[in-house]
Amino acid sequence: MDNKIIGTNSLEENRFKSISDFKCSMKANAEIQFEWEGKDYTIVHPVEGIYICEIGKEETEKICKDADEVLEYKVGEDRLRDVITKVTVWDRTI
Repeated sequence: MDNKIIGTNSLEENRFKSISDFKCSMKANAEIQFEWEGKDYTIVHPVEGIYICEIGKEETEKICKDADEVLEYKVGEDRLRDVITKVTVWDRTI
């Protein structure tokens, strides 16, 4: 994804301050695009759960039942739970 679109919020406003902040976003069905270690990921909420994947890589797709399962998803070598407050959030519905 060469062209990143940053919404009207600043990167600091988009950033997750805590795991609780992330879980609240998941409960509100937030759609999120973020980057970790040079790879772009997306989280959306289709009818059947919470969908997360590395953008453009079908083999990384996972549908999770809740925010805790999303937090166990591996972004590169890291669990999302361990890095969620460090990722660069490019777009986030708040």
